[in-house]
Amino acid sequence: MDYQDSLEFAQHKDQIDSLKDFRDQFHIPELNGKASIYFTGNSLGLQPKTTAKYVNEELEGWATLGVEGHFHSNKRPWFEYHKFSKETLSKIMGANPSEVVSMNSLTTNLHLLLISFYRPTKERYKIIMEAGAFPSDQYAVESQIKLHGFDYEDALIEVHPKEGKNTLDIDDINSAIDEAGDSLALVLFGAVQYYTGQFFPIKEITEATHKVGAIAGFDLAHAAGNVPLSLHDDEVDFAAWCTYKYLNSGPGGISGIFVHDKHGLNPDTPRLAGWWGHDESSRFKMEKGFKPMPGADGWQTSNVNIMSSAINLAALEIFDKAGMEALRKKSIELTGFLEFLLKKLEGIRIITPENPAERGCQLSLEAKKNGKAAFNQLTEAGVVADWREPNAIRVAPVPLYNTFSEVYRFYDILKQAVPNE
Repeated sequence: MDYQDSLEFAQHKDQIDSLKDFRDQFHIPELNGKASIYFTGNSLGLQPKTTAKYVNEELEGWATLGVEGHFHSNKRPWFEYHKFSKETLSKIMGANPSEVVSMNSLTTNLHLLLISFYRPTKERYKIIMEAGAFPSDQYAVESQIKLHGFDYEDALIEVHPKEGKNTLDIDDINSAIDEAGDSLALVLFGAVQYYTGQFFPIKEITEATHKVGAIAGFDLAHAAGNVPLSLHDDEVDFAAWCTYKYLNSGPGGISGIFVHDKHGLNPDTPRLAGWWGHDESSRFKMEKGFKPMPGADGWQTSNVNIMSSAINLAALEIFDKAGMEALRKKSIELTGFLEFLLKKLEGIRIITPENPAERGCQLSLEAKKNGKAAFNQLTEAGVVADWREPNAIRVAPVPLYNTFSEVYRFYDILKQAVPNE
């Protein structure tokens, strides 16, 4: 696309944006008495204005119906609440409705899934991750390896970028998988790397993993609602995500899981059982003997967190109206415009891949000097971005509520903070 270095160009793009009205459906935080340039939806998404309505409806149901709200709510009976998000989630994840369910929190879900899919033997016990994976993933994997009695340093394989590069090539990943071979039990990657913003090739990683007889799983924390996913067709074995980033479902919002039907529809797939994962037709008989619900629902342990799920439904309603295809199209243009402008700044280096297919909304920037000072200047000027040690400013123009004009204003502010040498 032909971009122009002007505010007028940005304003024109905003005028013809088919998604422009969605911005008005969100609360925009203020800094210094003015609407902020909120570029940190990759850390915490903004609150939809319908959130209070959804939550208040459940509060009213609790107040007027008490326990009967489980079955007799006028709008959404609590007993079936986990079902109400399935259709939209299946579109976002590229999955069958039976393969997805909202539940728990992200790291809890990773542990539940690892119990099912990390089944090490004396010969096949190793796990591959990207080097510098998000700490929760690192800690979860470390504890699972030790739980099974293996040495962490021996069992974990971290894939590092080539010398002088910040991101991984697919051959880096494939080589590690091939080299591990029959010793490999599991590959667990963050689909979008939190620090660099790299979107990993899920299909290729899964194929390479299955070729050596291992299981492929993904943490979708920075991918869900950000990049196109086709988990079912890509034959991914399992995945988990949070909803408080691009899915705009509130701090600590409810998580979700994907379990491919080839596993989820098999009642003999091992798992940690809880009563909400038990066959719903006999759940309240309180009998011994766990009979799992088919699909991802069989991994539920406790009954649904209704308030957090209500927030999630408010956000998913917006995604249903906007559609991931339109969001992705705008995201590529919005992030591309940001990249075009930032390349004019000699004091900034972009470490996120240039290829739009290898990234989502986020660009990770490194200042050649005084990065933290530049970040502080951005904050003082009304920009909400994200600093990550040792030297990254993470910027995420989200297509649902960010504008081309904001991208240009951000560039204008950053130009003052990191002048060309």
